[in-house]
Amino acid sequence: INAEPVLALLPPEKDVDGLTERSMGRLMRGLPGHAPCTPLGVMRLLERYEIPTKGKKVVVIGRSFLTGLPQVILFISKGGDATTTCAHSMTPPEDLKEMCFGADIIVSCVGIARMIKADFVKPGATVVDVGVTRVDGKIVGDVDFDAVQAVAGAITPMPGGTGPMTIGCLLENTLSAAKMLGAFPN
Repeated sequence: INAEPVLALLPPEKDVDGLTERSMGRLMRGLPGHAPCTPLGVMRLLERYEIPTKGKKVVVIGRSFLTGLPQVILFISKGGDATTTCAHSMTPPEDLKEMCFGADIIVSCVGIARMIKADFVKPGATVVDVGVTRVDGKIVGDVDFDAVQAVAGAITPMPGGTGPMTIGCLLENTLSAAKMLGAFPN
């Protein structure tokens, strides 16, 4: 079943997952709407822990329409104001390592188990692991957590790091949608 024709019927104000073409277009143009929940959750996590993005160098690893590309948009948009590089699974490993080592913030959402090693991360950098892969029946992230934890200034675990933020942002978007549709009086 091709979900695209069904998604195209969903009005942007009801698209609480931020998945439709119209929602993505609104995000890119800075118009009111709902950002995809996982990238929005990453931004909320950074805000909550007072990790600034303005003027920072950010590397987002992943280019999916669900996570990677919207994450880049949120970082470069007004309010994010970060200089952002997008890498992906086909970025040569030596280039990826160099990009990551120059970054203040790394967000990995490419789905390759433990590809981000300690020598990719400059001391004190923030590392957000969004990637999900099953290895020997267990969920692991894109980041070699134990090794990178010793170098990073802040790091999210996988599982248990960004997932709760995704759920929280789904609720945030749902409340916002209800307000947009007039469910609450002003």
